[in-house]
Amino acid sequence: MQEPPTAADFDAFAGNLAERVRRAAATGAHRPALIWRDRTVTWGELDARVDEVAHALGQLAPPGAAPAPRIAIALPNSPDLAVAFFATLRAGLVAVPVNPELTARELRHVLADSGAAQLICTEQVRDAVAGLRAELPGLHAVHTELPTLPGGPPRPAAVTDVADLAVLLYTSGTEGWPKGAMLSHRALLANHAQLAGLRPPVVGRDDRLLLALPLFHAYGLNTGLGAVAYHGACGVLIDRFDPVETMAAVVRHQVTVVIGVPSMFTAWSTLPSSPPGPLRFAVSGAAPLEPASALRFAELTGAPVHVGYGLTETAPVLTSTLAAPRVKPGSIGRPIPGVELRLVAADGELLWRDGAAGAQPEEEGWDLDVASDGTDPGEIVVRGPNLFSGYWPDGRGGPDAEGWWATGDVGYADADGDLFLVDRLGELILVNGFNVYPREIEQVLRSHPGVAEAAAIGVPDPRTGQAVKVYVVRTPGSEVDAAELSRHCAHNLARFKCPSSVEFVDTLPHSAIGKVRKKLLGSAPSAGTGAARAEEGGAGE
Repeated sequence: MQEPPTAADFDAFAGNLAERVRRAAATGAHRPALIWRDRTVTWGELDARVDEVAHALGQLAPPGAAPAPRIAIALPNSPDLAVAFFATLRAGLVAVPVNPELTARELRHVLADSGAAQLICTEQVRDAVAGLRAELPGLHAVHTELPTLPGGPPRPAAVTDVADLAVLLYTSGTEGWPKGAMLSHRALLANHAQLAGLRPPVVGRDDRLLLALPLFHAYGLNTGLGAVAYHGACGVLIDRFDPVETMAAVVRHQVTVVIGVPSMFTAWSTLPSSPPGPLRFAVSGAAPLEPASALRFAELTGAPVHVGYGLTETAPVLTSTLAAPRVKPGSIGRPIPGVELRLVAADGELLWRDGAAGAQPEEEGWDLDVASDGTDPGEIVVRGPNLFSGYWPDGRGGPDAEGWWATGDVGYADADGDLFLVDRLGELILVNGFNVYPREIEQVLRSHPGVAEAAAIGVPDPRTGQAVKVYVVRTPGSEVDAAELSRHCAHNLARFKCPSSVEFVDTLPHSAIGKVRKKLLGSAPSAGTGAARAEEGGAGE
């Protein structure tokens, strides 16, 4: 078995992902790098274009600026986004990927907080920013086309210090204003080296990856586009997800690896049978995937769906079912090579460490979803060279002096050492002192045929401290009411976990990769029935 990479392996790793583009061009200039709308960009073409734009960005940047100038990139998935990203890295600057659908208010926060010197964007973003220029004194240039300068560009010097800041990625803002996570070149490269330690390998030079995830997010940017560059593979770019059209592109372009989020796999699982193709791997992340959707996708394509877990701050992958002997429904697998992981109780007690800790008794009221004993739920704490350097601009909130970083997620390990995600620590609901995990309630609600989607939050309660409130989106044609859902919950949950109120809404607010933004639930569009007090199954005494 291949030894897991160590920190020293990455210290010796010169260059950055842009150097991987150059390497791919040097070893296969005519090989396809990107396919977009049936147009193919070769590695030689991509490398030359990256050189041109890197030269222009470097010439337009203030000389000797410290820290390196930030280049905001607000583009949809396209070859231009890839060029802008790699050119920024090649010029020794810092990329700030931005969702091009952000409102002017949201753009102002990201651009002002990052101090972006240049913005490469769509015309829509340019127009949104036009009225904000007085509030953004550091923004010197806005480009709606990739910047170039006349004359042949010199070969830009590559960044050789892997500790340098490469990307400033803003979190989704589920807990307030987004914060900029500082990812170094080492962190980006390390995650690829870690994933390359999995057997069988997920991505190789001859693979074609579906790039349908938004590339302004860590998952799409590094696990997707970054993997294409790291391995010299080929990326099939999708700028608008449609399940039928995207699956047709998978077949037409002979895609071998798909990375996606649960909503994509759920949409694909409703399609009729697909023609056989070379698809080898499918990986789902960012949120829980219903086992039925995974099974149906595997039947449709012949490729099993593996599940991964990670965060923007970890570049992003931490665990995968590819690191486990087999896929268990609901499991996020095991730590990938080079990642150390612990489960820590609220009082600091070590519950589990990379499978070394013994089984612990179950927490009262929480049913582990496996037959064997497992640990108590604890906060997931990690260490590895793929971790971020802290939050912009001063590194606050980053790993401690020993390199450990608390994720804020709660999980448990079963007796085999397979991990299961429970919830976000900040979303934990305390009812009469008992821990209530929103995800468990949401799973129970989604199992009702009349529920398409559900989200649970804690609300103040004078008797119990907090009570459970749920927001529910009905399935089309369903007339399920609060009383029926209360009976359904009472049959499947302990009394103290059952919702005290149910509100039906038309939609739930989501982030760009499908996570429910619970801070915005109060503004979710009502389904017309308003809030309904649950008739049964309220919080326990």
